Amino acid sequence: MSIGVKVTVLVGGVGGARFLLGVQRLLGLGQFSATPPAPLPGEHELTAVVNVGDDAWMHGVRICPDLDTCMYTLGGGIDPERGWGHRDETWHAKEELAAYGVQPDWFGLGDRDLATHLVRSQMLRAGYPLSQVTEALCDRWQPGARLLPASDDRSETHVVVTDPEPGDGGNAQDGDGSRRAIHFQEWWVRYRAKIPTHGFAFVGAEKATAGPGVTEAISQADVVLVAPSNPVVSIGAILAVPGVRAALRSTPAPVIGYSPIVAGRALRGMADECLSVIGVKTSSEAVGAHYGARSGVGILDGWLIDEGDEATVEGLEVRSVPLLMSDPPTTAEMVRSGLQLAGLA
Repeated sequence: MSIGVKVTVLVGGVGGARFLLGVQRLLGLGQFSATPPAPLPGEHELTAVVNVGDDAWMHGVRICPDLDTCMYTLGGGIDPERGWGHRDETWHAKEELAAYGVQPDWFGLGDRDLATHLVRSQMLRAGYPLSQVTEALCDRWQPGARLLPASDDRSETHVVVTDPEPGDGGNAQDGDGSRRAIHFQEWWVRYRAKIPTHGFAFVGAEKATAGPGVTEAISQADVVLVAPSNPVVSIGAILAVPGVRAALRSTPAPVIGYSPIVAGRALRGMADECLSVIGVKTSSEAVGAHYGARSGVGILDGWLIDEGDEATVEGLEVRSVPLLMSDPPTTAEMVRSGLQLAGLA
């Protein structure tokens, strides 16, 4: 392949950010522009449509976990052990907030990370939309890709749960407890998805519109890749934004999805808990059927599953390849397999 390709990726979470590193590695972009062996020849473009369902206001600042994880990862500033937040982080602000007894005390804001949230919040309050704020933040990090929020509007993931009993530490069992909706961050970080859960709601999505450039990035791409991110609260939250699913269904580009299931289980992001809530088995076949084929009413043309796995999904070409993202070169080969399935490599 000697001419450049436009690659658009739907992405969320730590795994999605690491997938983007593999795309960069294959295309020779960002921090991998001069990394041997030689990448695919050509002047390529990478655009990431990033989940905003995890976004929340906390302690007076707007937190956008997936946008920041992608930005830090591609910009070389991510904490390599956690996979999120700044490297060399300190936690003095968090300690002071705890000393004051400020809630929520279950969400940790690192000092370096807090600077990003302060800049974002100041710009948002000045009237700039999230897409412009993200572009400005990326000027500092130079991620080597265009990061587009799925929407500039509020479209937050909330979770319907059985109200845990006071003092139970989030270990309530199903029973006669009342139900309430909590923000995804509380369900995810505070309770670790270990309380009785009944459904997900994308609050504000019905009034939201796709962010600037999002539908164009999908319609004008040479290939659209659906990263092996959480199908429910990452990719599902993106698909909940009006206009995104329609753009995927109508784009002339092949749409290739990657299974988040490796060796029979979800490696990160509690995808198995989320899938269970919506009644989908934790298997590549079930997740592929959940997305569905564009020849029917779904969004995919091809489906990559982990080597040794088997899946038959009506309307989809399915291939088995190694899907363990152990490092960027290995992930780059995953991406190459997707481009081959799309007829581009």
